[in-house]
Amino acid sequence: MNQMLQTRFDGPWVKVGRVDDIPLQGSRVVKTHGGEVAVFKAADGRVFALRNRCPHKGGPLSEGIVHGHAVTCPLHNWVISLETGEAQGADSGCTKVIGVLVEDGVVHLDLSRLPRLMEAAE
Repeated sequence: MNQMLQTRFDGPWVKVGRVDDIPLQGSRVVKTHGGEVAVFKAADGRVFALRNRCPHKGGPLSEGIVHGHAVTCPLHNWVISLETGEAQGADSGCTKVIGVLVEDGVVHLDLSRLPRLMEAAE
């Protein structure tokens, strides 16, 4: 089960928690006014954030399997790039990428465009 990261507004970036709170090859969910954001940590320690909805049928990407810089949706096995949000292979579609800043072990998300991103994806 995914734990929620704590959200705190801090200037243009939103502080959501510590990198150590995200397991390697795992995720956490941040609930925002514009919907859920999945924050992932790849095996190499890089942190990524996507809208928590697969472009296929809206599956919760945060519950998928992280491999390399991709996540496999738990509903229909679509593979989504954590870097671009694009579906891989023969599948087509895209979920929104959220900007990530990691500073002193703290994860910040750029949610400034989030309402527009969520509306554009509906």
